[in-house]
Amino acid sequence: MNLDRPLVVFDLETTGLFPKKDRIIELGAIKVMPDGTEEEKCWLLNPGIPIPPESSSVHGITDEVVKDCPTFAERADEIFAFFEGCDLGGFNSDRYDIPCLEEEFARVGRNFGVSQRRCIDVQRIYHKMEPRDLTAAVRFYLGRDHAGAHGAEADTRATLDVLKAQLVKYPELPKTSEAMSEYLSPKDPNAIGRNKELLWRDGELYVNFGKKKGSKLRDMLFREKNFLEWILRGDFDTEVKAVVRDLLQNGRLPPPPKAK
Repeated sequence: MNLDRPLVVFDLETTGLFPKKDRIIELGAIKVMPDGTEEEKCWLLNPGIPIPPESSSVHGITDEVVKDCPTFAERADEIFAFFEGCDLGGFNSDRYDIPCLEEEFARVGRNFGVSQRRCIDVQRIYHKMEPRDLTAAVRFYLGRDHAGAHGAEADTRATLDVLKAQLVKYPELPKTSEAMSEYLSPKDPNAIGRNKELLWRDGELYVNFGKKKGSKLRDMLFREKNFLEWILRGDFDTEVKAVVRDLLQNGRLPPPPKAK
């Protein structure tokens, strides 16, 4: 690819999945110059907040590993200088890595200026060149064209045929629906909401986000009813709203999950 200005390809390891609240722990970057030369950097950073065990299980970085590392704020000028005047590249970077970096710079009062940069997300190339729609799956797993694509009846039959073919092609896949669901999208049985906004602990349901994190939801009914009403007006999924609505209207909570 011909470059008329440097391209920084980078990747992040973070405390979680949400750019606005989570923090960068590790930033790896390679700057590719227009003449093809490369400069590589890697920063290991103390996020200033605890690293959740579930995040550490993915990237292997714990609080102990970063306890003596500099914070992002302490390295912000150095990182900003490395990226200055450069375009950006990564894998799923448009939706995650770039927003995370923007948020970190915003916290130290710097504008990362993404609108002035070109962004090359390798995942988008992958998806454009190797479609991952049902028609592509039928062709890959079944060796035939998907006649009647985008018709509900034909799509349903094709989806089932693909599933059957996948189970044959990948014998290591789980054999029960319960195990398959857990393999594909593990769920925390104590969590309610797509972002775990509510969390069961010791038989009590707690708020698990924002300034009220750690507060018993039941107590909100008596102390901060307006907080519950705000949830009903907000962008929360239907299950969270259903729990809050039942608490407001009937003063009750769902039963806690049964221990496995």
